[in-house]
Amino acid sequence: MKAAYLTRNAGPEALIFGDLPQPRPLRGEVLVKVHASAVTPTEFNWSPTFKTRTGQPRPFPIVLSHEFSGVIEEVGDAVNGLRVGDTVYGMNDWFANGAQAEYCVAPAAALAPMPSTLDPTKAAVVPISALTAWQGLFERCRLEAGERVLVHGGAGGVGLFAVQLAHWRGARVITTASTHNLGFVRSLGTDEVVDYQTTPFDRAVRDIDVVFDTVGGPTLDRSWSVLSPEGRLVTIAAQSEALKQSRACEAFFIVEPNQGQLAEIGRLLDSGKIRAFVEAAFGLEQAREAYARAKRGGMRGKIALLVENGTSHR
Repeated sequence: MKAAYLTRNAGPEALIFGDLPQPRPLRGEVLVKVHASAVTPTEFNWSPTFKTRTGQPRPFPIVLSHEFSGVIEEVGDAVNGLRVGDTVYGMNDWFANGAQAEYCVAPAAALAPMPSTLDPTKAAVVPISALTAWQGLFERCRLEAGERVLVHGGAGGVGLFAVQLAHWRGARVITTASTHNLGFVRSLGTDEVVDYQTTPFDRAVRDIDVVFDTVGGPTLDRSWSVLSPEGRLVTIAAQSEALKQSRACEAFFIVEPNQGQLAEIGRLLDSGKIRAFVEAAFGLEQAREAYARAKRGGMRGKIALLVENGTSHR
């Protein structure tokens, strides 16, 4: 099969487009013919990218991207509810090879029916971002209707889902965004926007019930001061992993696959209550170019890799 892969511990400049053996599903897994996958630049910094669960080096070649859309090609033993030919979207194991390839394997429990109103490209950028927003807001922070939530980076891949899901839940949503994206985040359901390029958010808001942070660093540090006495904070910013401050460590979390939540997100997408956004899409053989675009930032949503036909749309 064709794939974009790494043969050494390096960045996107080391990605190779070539042939790899097609994987086979194990017990509880399915083989997916990948239609599209999403680009997450921080994946090069994740421990599971280059290490096993026990901390040993992972064997090369390594294939990135752990969210995708596609069609089930083969079903392993002990898989129920999924059949060959089903169109699905979802995630696969952080410690296994990902979906920047014509085929990938994934746990059956990490997949759900692909939303019928989305094309494969938009569907591929949903699972990690939307599940992260769902779990951060509803599981970790227990966001309720009527509460005030501050989303940092509301135009980004995760932030735009956090804004939409918080709005759907009935919260009052406040978002930080750049001048360029003020109108965009308002269209997602934001009630109040703080232009972080002109206004320090901690001077503009206070008594926040929930802070959903996608930025980290000084933004995270300053966010504690805007919380109400019973306020909750959650952060997904990778730099928070290295913080020694206990409250920041406790606020940091990593998304988990969840079939039921992904199915509910699919229903929300099909009903038009939330939307998915792709900033640009590239063919699989253009993986290096895709990561270069993602690194420049300033995006509304994510970058996608089109695997099935290799056609790019920019």
